[in-house]
Amino acid sequence: MSERFDSQFAEVASEPVTSLDTHELRGGAMVKPPAVALHPGHLKVAARRRLPSVIFDFLEGGSNDEVTLARNFADLDELRLNQRVFDHVASCNLGTTLFGQRAAMPVALAPIGLSGVFHPGAEIHAARAAAAFGVPYCLSTLSNYPMEEVAAAVNAPFLFQLYVFKDRAINSALLQRAERLNCPGVVVTLDTAVQGRRNRDLDNGLVVPLKVRPSHVLGMMRRPRWLFNWLLKKPTLGNLAPYSPDGSDLATVSSWAEPRFKGAVSAADLEWIRHIWPRKLVVKGILDAEDAKLAVKLGADAIVISNHGGRQLDGASSTIKMLPAIREAVGDDVELILDSGIRSGFDVLKALGLGANGCLVGRAYVYGLAAHGETGVSAALELIAQELDEAMTLTGTPDVNALPSDLVLR
Repeated sequence: MSERFDSQFAEVASEPVTSLDTHELRGGAMVKPPAVALHPGHLKVAARRRLPSVIFDFLEGGSNDEVTLARNFADLDELRLNQRVFDHVASCNLGTTLFGQRAAMPVALAPIGLSGVFHPGAEIHAARAAAAFGVPYCLSTLSNYPMEEVAAAVNAPFLFQLYVFKDRAINSALLQRAERLNCPGVVVTLDTAVQGRRNRDLDNGLVVPLKVRPSHVLGMMRRPRWLFNWLLKKPTLGNLAPYSPDGSDLATVSSWAEPRFKGAVSAADLEWIRHIWPRKLVVKGILDAEDAKLAVKLGADAIVISNHGGRQLDGASSTIKMLPAIREAVGDDVELILDSGIRSGFDVLKALGLGANGCLVGRAYVYGLAAHGETGVSAALELIAQELDEAMTLTGTPDVNALPSDLVLR
């Protein structure tokens, strides 16, 4: 979104919509957008207005020169949906199954570490919105709220994302906690052997441990509501705080955890996790067909094709570009979820048309979360669903589980 667009729609994005609150769909049927946004762009503008600039850059940025970040979007934009004008369907079925769970549409909320920097109580807001809408939610190892508090606040199971530690006792403890909470699956992230250098964060001085600059203080004072909530909540890494012997504040837990992350996950690590974890095993960070086949051989039930949202290897392929080859490599029986770059229902349908079973969305819902909490996440999901329904109608696609072979033109 351009700065000109951001400026043009800043006012309407900052307040609930009070006019122009319907749009036409299917020759006269009127669909009402969420009260806080006419379209997804408004959520992004509202997030930018609410967050300090360093925090918005943390959300928005990628690694190094952000080549992969841009490629994720560009390669999706280059794909064309095949418009069909005869025999429009009366209604579209968006419902499907993801990770063994019924989903109102083929979308799940991706794990977002440190999401409490965007909104207080972030994980609970996101999990509640996902449960109410009927899509899966995945909680990060690096969530600010511990998994037990999220489970107590949400009457629905959620997936747990695991960053592997060098000490298997910590991994085992985290997995046992997830199992006790009836998490239906664990998502093991594989693409963090080293952390990609994120130039925006370095330029902003957003490093661990944080070195506070005058510009940080000034920027936060310009966002008093955000600053008040941050000081009031004082978030930490809730899942990891019990293992930190020197304190439970964010800085102390971060300093404890950083040298203990394993980074590179070996085949032996994944075999060990498969052995002790009794439910769905999902691997996230696959971008190569041979890696996908090996993951399935090691016991993965589902694969998330991901380049970490363009935040790891700069210069890597986009996920949508690698999807067809990975689908061919693993066959039709392995669940493939596309991550990185999904912004709209149109992107979701393109991914489905090239062989994905569903998509993870990250930034697309965090914009709404940052701006409006649970209401904003619900709005993001509703807008994606409306776009997906619109795209299916105009391509003559009645069911997300039975797609025409010529849906996507390359």
